[in-house]
Amino acid sequence: MIPMRLELARPQKPHIMKNARPGGGLGSLGFSCTLGAMLLFLFTWGCGPLLSRPVSEPQPSARHQDPKVSGYTHFALASLAISKGRYAEAKEHMKAALELDQDSAYLNWKMAILLKRTKEYKEALKYAEKCTALHPDRANFRILVADLHALLGQDDLAAGEYEKILEANPANQRVRLILATILIRKGRFERALSLLDTLTEENPRMVIPHYYRGRIYLELGRREEAEKAYRKALELNESLEPAWFDLGTLYQLKGDNKAAVAAYESLLKYYPGNMGVRERLVGLYLKLGWKEKAEKEMEIIKSRSKPGEPGRQTLGLIYLQQGRIDESIEELRLIVAAWPEDHKSRYFLATAYEQKGEKAEALEHFGKIKPESPYFVNARIHMAYIHQTEERYEAAVKVLREAIAEKSEKPELYLALGSIYEATKEYDKAVEVIREGLVKAPKNVDLHYRLGVIYDKGGDKASCIAQMEQILKIDPDHADALNYIGYTWAEQGTRLDEAMEMIRKALRLKPDSGYIVDSLGWIYYQKGMYDEAERELKKAVSLTPDDPTINEHLGDVYLKKKRYKESLQQYKKALSLEHPQEKKVREKISEVEKLLKSDH
Repeated sequence: MIPMRLELARPQKPHIMKNARPGGGLGSLGFSCTLGAMLLFLFTWGCGPLLSRPVSEPQPSARHQDPKVSGYTHFALASLAISKGRYAEAKEHMKAALELDQDSAYLNWKMAILLKRTKEYKEALKYAEKCTALHPDRANFRILVADLHALLGQDDLAAGEYEKILEANPANQRVRLILATILIRKGRFERALSLLDTLTEENPRMVIPHYYRGRIYLELGRREEAEKAYRKALELNESLEPAWFDLGTLYQLKGDNKAAVAAYESLLKYYPGNMGVRERLVGLYLKLGWKEKAEKEMEIIKSRSKPGEPGRQTLGLIYLQQGRIDESIEELRLIVAAWPEDHKSRYFLATAYEQKGEKAEALEHFGKIKPESPYFVNARIHMAYIHQTEERYEAAVKVLREAIAEKSEKPELYLALGSIYEATKEYDKAVEVIREGLVKAPKNVDLHYRLGVIYDKGGDKASCIAQMEQILKIDPDHADALNYIGYTWAEQGTRLDEAMEMIRKALRLKPDSGYIVDSLGWIYYQKGMYDEAERELKKAVSLTPDDPTINEHLGDVYLKKKRYKESLQQYKKALSLEHPQEKKVREKISEVEKLLKSDH
């Protein structure tokens, strides 16, 4: 079946794990570090060509006549200032040198590198592009341009540049690794794996390709392969923090909490100051009933800081995770009072107030999170949700529209705004909003998927299926789109063999999805294969016991097999779960009750 609830009307349960990746496919667990952080690391790895002078580019010479003698003086003074960490002074000297020799590729290149160091990436890009205009074939200039695009989050432009560089110089391992990083961030796993394969063939002892392969496999749900890749990375570097962290995540996803504990404890041997891991261990120890160990970890966290200090943030998050809301509020409130710009603490303080039902306080703190904060988007989505729960729909729309004005590139804002209009059944407005988002992100499958769902709710099945087919052009392995098409055909009783093929593929990608298993069962039902339908639908109910439609479907199978008592039980359960088509289910209950009476 297709999960038709308004998933996006409510913000996702906030992550309270350190460095959890927002929006990732791993729920609240996430990875050890963002790929953006990994990119920053890679930009400092193997950068010799970027830090040395181009071989054939003439350096500023003291023998030059004025004004270049003066230009050389400014360059020398800039170099001295850089060596002493006086970057503002260095920039002024570099600007003066460039005024005297604007077409010096070397000076433009050095200026770009200086601005990159001071994180003025947009300005640096202008100088780097000047270098490539002067010398289009110079690899180190193109690499710098690509690096700056990546640092600016312009992944498509960066990837295009890196691909061109690899065409000219396939042996450049640094570029290959950075390109793989970007492709993973973009979800282009097949090409990323190809690049990683080449790297490991060339240098089997290179650690990061094995680690990346683990991340990709974990994203794809291929957990055994992910574990193998992480273990290989750790064999090469037993102190690799992100590999231990992600291995612990993998075991948590598998439900193997003891193995997760072992991974996290191994990490702490090398990095005892990782409070995020201690946070996870507290939760795991409590799940396993190891209260003494949990208390010991809490004491370690407390001992490393005093109330009101940023180090107590982890304690506040643990309290929030445990449902000890008042204690969480007390810890986080003190931090925010002392450190007003600590947006992470403020975000989770607001979340704690929201969970406590103190919505005015939650709105106040969510509202103080500034656009430059990584928590800004989620904060505004929470604000909109609070307004929505109070039926202040105009206020919810206003919050999200203002957020879009600040962060128009964020698809989740369009999804949230669309969900507000879905809640009010204003489907035309919802379509308009999602299409607005698709202008900014035309290949975003979440937006396409949501648009398809809205079309379906509005009764436009053809447009719905068209959107799902569009998703499959972008991502042929999108399990939910495959399920949507297959289930829709099953509901219509048409193209059942094609529907079966699609659903089987979706199940290979998401074997534990109750909704997809239900779709398979429903296809069997439509084919009149009731034993097979019963087998699959019972499995679907065990995977997703609280879905009314799945329970109704199992009741339909029992009805066909004349097992009326079991059918009645399933229909009543579907009704108790607030089935969206209550009248239809009540009619089925009446029908079965009549059949039961006639049997007696």
